[in-house]
Amino acid sequence: MKKQILLAATIALGTLAFTAPAEEIGDVSTTFKFLGANNKIVVEAFDDPEVPGVACHISRAKTGGMKGAVGLAEDPTEASISCRQIGAIDVNKLDKLKNGGTVFKESLSLVFKTLQVVRFYDKKRNVLVYLAYSDKVIEGSPKNAISSVPVMKWD
Repeated sequence: MKKQILLAATIALGTLAFTAPAEEIGDVSTTFKFLGANNKIVVEAFDDPEVPGVACHISRAKTGGMKGAVGLAEDPTEASISCRQIGAIDVNKLDKLKNGGTVFKESLSLVFKTLQVVRFYDKKRNVLVYLAYSDKVIEGSPKNAISSVPVMKWD
């Protein structure tokens, strides 16, 4: 059992090493809690690690209270995403991108629930598409959000 937990933790940490880190931009409280932090909506930003020139902002619910304060709360699966071109994009690299490749990953619970952003390249329309969704080891959620970034010439 200990080996299985260690293996799962190693795989999770290895996966996180290749995704973009998020920077918290701000938050708003949604529910007052007498003990512990309030429930809130957090806004975070991250740059696509494989496509310099693209930045995304993601908003998500974060559970407060005593469980949230000690990291035992499971955050809701709702998220919203918006991505934009903020600089030059090397179009020669776009064909080499893995469709469905993970760009961002963040834990929503102590162990088994994550929020992920994956990227697709729609070559026909010359658009990068970012899909935010949550998954869980046993049962994922169909709730998702999408953002498209038309690849434009940047001067």
